Amino acid sequence: MKTFVMIGALAGVVGVALGAFGAHGLRSRLSPEMLAVFETGVRYQMYHALALLALGALAPSLSGRLPTISGWAFTIGILLFSGSLYILALTDIRILGAITPLGGVAFLIGWACLAIAAI
Repeated sequence: MKTFVMIGALAGVVGVALGAFGAHGLRSRLSPEMLAVFETGVRYQMYHALALLALGALAPSLSGRLPTISGWAFTIGILLFSGSLYILALTDIRILGAITPLGGVAFLIGWACLAIAAI
């Protein structure tokens, strides 16, 4: 579970940096719509960075494989969901919008596995 604490902390660092970059470096370069897309990526990255940290803290009270599946699902979700939104906002390559829902599904899997593990 230390792996997920590390990934969560790194995702938090990168999320704060990208949030600042979006607020200060991209405001004049992106349309309001694309800036909102970028900010959505940052927001979901930060939510799931915190989820990874919480998972690492809760790990001693959870058993089985589901917590590990949850952690990897959150990680994959960050990469696919947030990553595709960052690239979409910066490049306007619309096909990347097809990847975003896969990241959303990974987030859902992560939350479901965590809920089941807690039961």
